[in-house]
Order: sequence, then structure tokens, then C-alpha cells
Amino acid sequence: MKHISLRLVVVIFSLFFAVGVFAMTLGDVGRVCLFSAISGTITLDGKPVANARLVRTGDRDGPKVDETVTDANGHFAFPAMYERTLTKFLPQEFVASQQIIVHHKDQQYEMWSAVKRQPEENVESRGKLLVVKCELNAEQNLIMVNGSPIHSLCSWDVEPDPKTDWEKEGFFDN
Repeated sequence: MKHISLRLVVVIFSLFFAVGVFAMTLGDVGRVCLFSAISGTITLDGKPVANARLVRTGDRDGPKVDETVTDANGHFAFPAMYERTLTKFLPQEFVASQQIIVHHKDQQYEMWSAVKRQPEENVESRGKLLVVKCELNAEQNLIMVNGSPIHSLCSWDVEPDPKTDWEKEGFFDN
């Protein structure tokens, strides 16, 4: 009898554990990352920009928008932006547009404009946390990361894709 009771307790405990793991897995069904968590510092002429309003948009099947404001040191942070979709399971390419606009003293600066081509978080920085330093008076740079173009006023710890022959020949130059 003790043997059966112990077995029953082990089976019930195992079922509760399995249900918990299964529930966590169900929570991620169809979940795609439109925009990875991003944080950093914004400067203007090398000085921190306080109280700037940042508007972030991620768009795969209709825009999702959120906002934040820089602190006294020019620091900002956005959490990852997710969306649920059944199309994650269809044989099609994932494409989400990304944009961050900085509003400061009646001026607008396009800080970030990109196309995200993978649904996982942190592909914009090859798996690392996305921590940026952005100078509003900088010239916007174009880099390719994981085959996705990113136009930005920012720098961050990422190794860009090797340049292709057409990039070396100045195909994108004005």
C-alpha cells in the first residue's frame, strides 16, 4: 500500500510539473518580437538630452506604438515589443519595420529605421542586449546586421555583415 501511495504522489507531482512547463510553452505560441528591448543615451552636440520624447513603432501587420522620455542624463529604455500571430507557423518570410523618432525642442530626429527579418529578440545586435549611444547631430549610418538594413544615428556593440560587392561599389551612395 505504501508503495502505491508513493507511486501515486510521484505521478501526481510529475503531472503538475508537466502542466506548468506545457503552460509556459503555450504562452509563447505565435509570439514574435517586432522590436528588441533597446536602451541607451541620447546626446546633442555631445551633451545629454533630457526630457526628449521617443516614439517607437514596430509594424508587421499594423503599427504598434509606444513612447518613453529620456531622464536628466539622456538615458532611455524600451522593453521588447511582441505580437502574437498565427502566420508564424506559415511558410513565409518574417518582416517587421522598426522606427524610433526623437522629439526634442520642436525638432524631430529619425534615430532608428530598420527592417527586422527574424522573429527572435536581439537579432539587431547578434544576440547581445541592444544598448546604444545616439548623437542627434550625427549623420545617419546604414549597416547590415543579419541581412537586415538599419539606418541609425546610433552606435552599439555589433559586428556588421561583411560588405557585398555591390555595397563596395557604392550602390547605395547618393
